[in-house]
Amino acid sequence: MTYAYDPQNIFARILRGEIPNRTVLETDHTLAFHDINPAAPVHVLVIPKGAYVSFDHFAAKASADEIVDFHRACAQVCEMVGVAPGDGFRAITNSGKSGMQEVPHYHLHILGGKVLGPLIAR
Repeated sequence: MTYAYDPQNIFARILRGEIPNRTVLETDHTLAFHDINPAAPVHVLVIPKGAYVSFDHFAAKASADEIVDFHRACAQVCEMVGVAPGDGFRAITNSGKSGMQEVPHYHLHILGGKVLGPLIAR
């Protein structure tokens, strides 16, 4: 499968410093920042610095160092923003058109700070 990465997407521009962000954590391979349109009291986006389109692209093509760094950064962010340990949080990633992905750069939403309700209406 071929993944078409758009280097002009908003997250690529944030990584290049063209668009400011409210950084929560930055590591060698990962950037975490507050969402500009939060869907919960805590809403942080965690993105790899590499050019990955989606979760499956990242999981298939990222180096072991990138994968470990990303997941460890997610754990640090959860602790830093007070959702873990604590009352809990939701980690969501969307992929493609059917998954409602808005930005074609892999990103994980960490949401918390309130009861979030069901994930999908049944």
